[in-house]
Amino acid sequence: MDHISSAGSARTTQNAARKTRWYRQLYFWVLTAIVIGILVGWLAPSAGIAMEPIGTTFVNSMKMLIGPIVFLTIVGGIASVADLKKVGMTGLKALTYFQIGTICAMVFGLVAINIFRLGDGVNADAGTIKTSDSAAKLIDAGQHQEWWQFLTHIIPNSIVGPFVEGDILQIIFIAVVFGIALNAMGKVGAPVLDGVQRLTGVMFKILGFIMKAAPLGAFGAMAFAVGKYGVSSLTSMGGLIALFYVTSILFVVVVLGSVMAFLKLNIFRMIRHLKEEYMLILGTSTAEPALPGLMRKLEHAGVKKETVGLVVPTGYSFNLDGAAIYLSLAALYIAQATNTDLTIGQQLGLLAVMLLTSKGAAGVAGGGFIALTATLTTMGTIPAAGIMLIFGIDKFMSECRALVNFTGNAVATLFIAWWDRTLDVDRARRVFAGETVEPMPAEDPIHVEDVADIDDDLTEYGHHAPKHHAATTDRRPAYSETV
Repeated sequence: MDHISSAGSARTTQNAARKTRWYRQLYFWVLTAIVIGILVGWLAPSAGIAMEPIGTTFVNSMKMLIGPIVFLTIVGGIASVADLKKVGMTGLKALTYFQIGTICAMVFGLVAINIFRLGDGVNADAGTIKTSDSAAKLIDAGQHQEWWQFLTHIIPNSIVGPFVEGDILQIIFIAVVFGIALNAMGKVGAPVLDGVQRLTGVMFKILGFIMKAAPLGAFGAMAFAVGKYGVSSLTSMGGLIALFYVTSILFVVVVLGSVMAFLKLNIFRMIRHLKEEYMLILGTSTAEPALPGLMRKLEHAGVKKETVGLVVPTGYSFNLDGAAIYLSLAALYIAQATNTDLTIGQQLGLLAVMLLTSKGAAGVAGGGFIALTATLTTMGTIPAAGIMLIFGIDKFMSECRALVNFTGNAVATLFIAWWDRTLDVDRARRVFAGETVEPMPAEDPIHVEDVADIDDDLTEYGHHAPKHHAATTDRRPAYSETV
């Protein structure tokens, strides 16, 4: 035991030393790649566009892991708890928080666009607006999107389909059902649960390998975006983009910051702790590649694994604060630009419809526009073709949407853990402050640094390394002790 403690202390000292080498951190290289990508796309647009395969290949390689990681994490969390009622209550609390958070985000957007009224004076004629082929497909999908379809969409047509299509919502449904069944089997299901836990370790090991290519992925995605879209779109619609960014920042600081202050935590320290994930989102314009890293770091910060496994993936479909701000801003901007006057009551009705239609497009390509079109079609007062007024600048707002969505889910998970009385606030405070903290007793033997440090030796964290035996031998399914 002394040898293990000494090895653990040496490991802790080594990690502390490594953290001082900023030039070896993943976020530094991703940020550098983003800057280089912007320069390439700006100075040589054709070369930037040619970099698209690099970015898409990295994002696809990350997405292929999201489904298995979400499935295995949820199954492992549910199957390991002794009381399934706690899982149900956690899910109910999470959905309640998600709805309240979404309403607050939409109200922020409505207030901002009503104060500044950027659409006034555009005087767009909906009948003469030309619709591109790509936008027409999204408009058509939105017009056929019913508010109740997100309920029926949860149940997949097959077990394999959601993993092939990357439908997180359906994967969550399968995982919850599988986890409950595995829990109900008692000791008979213990070997299966042990296999699930081992496979989870394998998935995160693969994730560590792929994350080494994050700078390349960020470079390719940013070079393509700047090369294709340029900065010309910013000139005519810069006001709306700026308003969206300012509103989003205020929402994070005021609303999410207040939630963190209530928990006696500092949101800015949390953001700094998650800087690698933020850089990854900024480079790829999507929050999905950052999901595994967020789950890992929240576990390390003192949130129970089952809470992280249930709340974070669900939040990626139901807790989209950035998208909510965007929807309310965009809908009111289109109304103003097409001279469609809306009363306060109609705007509140618009908000109520968006609460439903935004869930219907979760996990669907072009989901934001589909949700927006479905909302406008349902209301019937704002012309759906008006989305073409903002179609060209959507790319410049996608990064901000993803960053706010990501931040909202991190805060939501911490709050739900506190609500369940399972959050170690002192540990979270120390982790966010950058202090070196020993791994959680039940934490998987793959450290958070695996996806944070570009200089890590991946083979050092082998699943069967002797120094982890003491931490892993006591991990047993909760039901194996009670059945």
